[in-house]
Amino acid sequence: MLCQAWVGEGPLALHVDDQYGQFTPTEGRLLQATPLLSGGIDTLLEETIVLKGIIKTSLMALALCSSLTLASDSLGSRVEKYYNEELGELFIWFHQHPELSMMEFETSKRLASELSALGYETNTGIATTGIVAILRNGEGPLVMMRADMDGLPVKEKSGLAYASTATQEDWDGNRVSTMHACGHDVHMTSLVGTAGIMAEQKDQWSGTLMLIGQPAEERISGAKAMRKAGIWDTFGTPDYALAFHVTSTVPTGMIVADPAPYSGADTVDIIIRGVGAHGASPHRGVDPVVLGSHIVLGLQTVVSRSLSPRRPGVITVGAFHAGTKHNIISDEARLQLTVRSESEADRTLLLDGIARIAENMGRVAGLSEDMLPQVIVSDESVPPTLNDPRLLSQLRSVWATSLGPNVFFEEERLGMGAEDFPFFTVDPDIPSVYFAVGGTPPVAFEQEAAGGDAVPSHHSPLFKITPKPAVTLGVKATVVALMDLLKK
Repeated sequence: MLCQAWVGEGPLALHVDDQYGQFTPTEGRLLQATPLLSGGIDTLLEETIVLKGIIKTSLMALALCSSLTLASDSLGSRVEKYYNEELGELFIWFHQHPELSMMEFETSKRLASELSALGYETNTGIATTGIVAILRNGEGPLVMMRADMDGLPVKEKSGLAYASTATQEDWDGNRVSTMHACGHDVHMTSLVGTAGIMAEQKDQWSGTLMLIGQPAEERISGAKAMRKAGIWDTFGTPDYALAFHVTSTVPTGMIVADPAPYSGADTVDIIIRGVGAHGASPHRGVDPVVLGSHIVLGLQTVVSRSLSPRRPGVITVGAFHAGTKHNIISDEARLQLTVRSESEADRTLLLDGIARIAENMGRVAGLSEDMLPQVIVSDESVPPTLNDPRLLSQLRSVWATSLGPNVFFEEERLGMGAEDFPFFTVDPDIPSVYFAVGGTPPVAFEQEAAGGDAVPSHHSPLFKITPKPAVTLGVKATVVALMDLLKK
């Protein structure tokens, strides 16, 4: 690790660099100062005194840099050993036992058992399968760290030796394959690793650590359900909240820590009524398929013509259902939409635009007022995930010092994925940071760029994460953040 510091300004500034265990002037004047060049012996003595003070301060800075380096190296070695001895096997267990949202019974049991064994007060069965584990360690803030637990109804085709072959009965009674196709196995394993390190190092921090195992993130309902169960009333409202996600689109060894990691999401249904008729006599009815098609096309103008071109927004029609037979004009059609935004004002603009387009297209089709399309906004909506600016700046500084200034992956976020973590951090507002760690080796991106296989996306049956660097960085980044927030 390279730790650097600059002491002083201008010609007397020194650059401290513990990679080589040395300090050097940033400019040559100090080495060139002589009685003839600098104005006589008095000036030289004056500069020598200043130089001695700077050298003393520089040595102190060098010692600080070295101590931080040693602490980081020590943490890295401990986490590496922890993974080799325990966490690697635990990751494989989680990976091979994925369970669907609100059905994470065995997953929750195993995670709770691991946390209890580390000395945490572990509370289970919250909002069905949720976990709250507490470690009290004297006076100080209450800091929360969350890991989500649920898998997806996906048949794994990653080719990994430890690939999931699990199946489970879903919410509708169907037997389906299950897979950790979004990396929640990494999150849980890292949570246990963090719990172990923090328990080992209780002499280095003070306060209360709250670890949460959350169900049903994939259905964006678990965080809300745990809040509804009254976890803040029971266990206390955190002073700070943290969470992270592994991502296949970022190289291993790198962290993403941006102001707005995720967008807000709304689930919208549009019910379109028509007048049924024979397919050979369309003039006798009002065709909801044609009307629905006009609505789908009209919705594209809400983002392109109503939302500012410098503000992000998405309206996607994911499903269009209508009809039963080739020659029957149905009397109903249904559209299913996902809507993404990053502010309350933009959310309102998009939802109002959807209602305006749907209702007025119904009028264009000649429907009466009591038959206009019905727009239903689901209560599954989630607000955007927005990091607290001050806390984000603080933790980025700590991560840069401990993990290196090049640890950050700075590329612009291009998608508008959503996450239900904000239900933990709003009403009341809790300063929070949600970050990401890379999960794919850099060589895989090089191969993709050269025309090789594409790096699989999340929720794909081909999805895979390289677990060791992802889990260990997740643990290190979390422990470094917690130690800073809970420092004595």
